Amino acid sequence: MLLRNLINHFIVMETDIDETIQPGEDPADFVLRLASEKAFAAGKRLAESTLQDVVVIAADTIVVDKEKVLGKPIDAADAKNILGRLKNRTHQVLSGIAVYQLKTGKIRSNMVLTEVRMRNYTETEVQEYVNSGDPFDKAGAYAIQNDSFNPAPDFEGCFANVMGLPLCHLSLLLKKENLELDSRVADRCQESIRYQCPVYSQILTGENEQ
Repeated sequence: MLLRNLINHFIVMETDIDETIQPGEDPADFVLRLASEKAFAAGKRLAESTLQDVVVIAADTIVVDKEKVLGKPIDAADAKNILGRLKNRTHQVLSGIAVYQLKTGKIRSNMVLTEVRMRNYTETEVQEYVNSGDPFDKAGAYAIQNDSFNPAPDFEGCFANVMGLPLCHLSLLLKKENLELDSRVADRCQESIRYQCPVYSQILTGENEQ
């Protein structure tokens, strides 16, 4: 789990919120709303327990192509259609992250956007990838870290964001809450995902803040 590169001890909670995009809602607003609603939902459950002096971290990631939000494929045909749509083109991956302090009632959030250029894969490659089952629980029907399919070999940007949790951006939000973190987050992240990140220094100095 990516979060272990930033925080050693945490618990994972599932939240039951409506993840339907609202009519006319911008994708950036949509993903930020989902992250905040997840944080509040988890916080409400924790407030009713003995774990009250805690910080809730929530995140949501979506794939967007020409302002259309692409969800998880419903079947093999849908997965192939989505991958065909993205083939040899650039789309956006947006992550909303939220940090909620139960003690203060404060919430901080940020939206992180990464441009992803997909390679010109073949129909045979797509079929083999779909047969593997990997696309079915992934927004956009792909995992950027899948070595066999390797959807975006020339990728530049926050790899962890496309995987679902932009750690360096999250560390900035947590530092604003005066929380102690592992200072080696960038090194640990790169080691765990086996990716040499070209942007982590700009992110951690705040140059890439949204």
